[in-house]
Amino acid sequence: MIKKILIANRGEIAIRVMNTCREMGIQTVAVYSEADYSSLHVSYADEAYCIGPAPSAESYLNIEKIIEVAKKTGADAIHPGYGFLSENAKFSQRCKDENIIFIGPAPYAIDTMGDKITARKTMMDAGVPVVPGTKEPITDLDDAVKVIKEIGLPVMVKASAGGGGKGMRLVEKEEDIISSVKAAKSEALSAFGNDAVYVEKYISSPHHIEFQVLADNHGNCVHLFERECSVQRRHQKVVEETPSPIMTEEVRKEMGKHAVAAAQAVNYSGAGTIEFITDDNLNYYFLEMNTRLQVEHPITEEVVGLDLVKEQIKIANGEKLSFKQEDLGQRGHAIEVRIYAEDPDNNFMPNPGKIEHIQFPLGPGIRNDTYVYNGFEIPIYYDPMISKLVVWGANRSDAIQRMKRALKVFKINGVKTSIPFLYQIMEVESFVKGRYTTHFIQNNEQELKMRADCNMECAEIGTIVAFLDYMNKREAKLSSINEESASSKWKESGRKFRFLI
Repeated sequence: MIKKILIANRGEIAIRVMNTCREMGIQTVAVYSEADYSSLHVSYADEAYCIGPAPSAESYLNIEKIIEVAKKTGADAIHPGYGFLSENAKFSQRCKDENIIFIGPAPYAIDTMGDKITARKTMMDAGVPVVPGTKEPITDLDDAVKVIKEIGLPVMVKASAGGGGKGMRLVEKEEDIISSVKAAKSEALSAFGNDAVYVEKYISSPHHIEFQVLADNHGNCVHLFERECSVQRRHQKVVEETPSPIMTEEVRKEMGKHAVAAAQAVNYSGAGTIEFITDDNLNYYFLEMNTRLQVEHPITEEVVGLDLVKEQIKIANGEKLSFKQEDLGQRGHAIEVRIYAEDPDNNFMPNPGKIEHIQFPLGPGIRNDTYVYNGFEIPIYYDPMISKLVVWGANRSDAIQRMKRALKVFKINGVKTSIPFLYQIMEVESFVKGRYTTHFIQNNEQELKMRADCNMECAEIGTIVAFLDYMNKREAKLSSINEESASSKWKESGRKFRFLI
């Protein structure tokens, strides 16, 4: 039985894992960089050890340092969270070599699904629908022109080893083919150390839908239904919800079966996500697999009623899944928004700094996964996400209204955040109706900006009106106390605070 887990990560995901460990009676070990010495996950763990300077390469990506701390503390297992080393096959193998349980899949699954070209081939063999495209890396520019012409424009050029929108280019014109392939290869080499790229047919009006899967080491695998992740900015998810507003029960069952088949094709073990791209007619194609826990896993937990981290730990401990597919269902509706320390008015530039005051939303159906607190200094070295705000409602309409309430009372002073922008999204008609694609933000850019400007003006006007109303009431109260006072004379003069709009 696992008794102590080292969490090879930082911030809110480290705390998320620690919470489940405490419920299971498992001790926790935190690791941190010099920049994170005051981070909440450091004091939250049972033990904490500094593993290097601020740069990730010298701390959170330093495999040997993390293994050293695990052995020093007698940790039975390592949970990688997401990001950093969570999808690193070498790290998974090193844990295995040191007889430390890696709470995640085997190196083979990570390697196979981490390389997008290999993953496409594997899915084809497993009978999972894939987007029409190349089966081999594009190495020659002349070949690229020939292949893309055969597939037909528009196409997407993608990094084989990539993710997060890096090494990706949309090609719509023939004259842009060579420059786009060059740019994608260059960016892929810089980001991933691998310039291999492949080509996929571009799906118009795309929806990004993913299926959560769980698989044990005894051949059992289930899906935990879908998440709609189509509100994206620069290929990064901004808002996620479940169930998907465009999904039908029939297609859900089909996609779920293919998600399970995809996981079984690589003998998957643990929690993972099969991502699909879907068109308006609900034709769907395999996109990629994330061999780890997703940032948006809380919304699945809210509607399915499972603790995914607990399931990860139980699977890593050799236990069988305690449920079958027919035992699972969806209840209500959940939405997650990612709150970043960034400036929406300045092209969403990161805005690190000191949090002077923070007020979290409270009440039924509200969950806030975070690691920040009053006085915390957000470091400049890492992803600027500071919170994941999750709401649950009996239906989608209730969930949207609850999210609006939560965002309205969520206050962070000291740094600029994406909270106002997220609130604006909740009011856009196409989002409210559930009819949006991955182009949602760019298609509604003007409306979102106009709404932002309006909200700012209304906020200023509201503050002034509230102040004037307060002053009028104050004068009325004073005059009733003493008719001969200065306030009485003021009243008799007929003057009142007024605001003309």
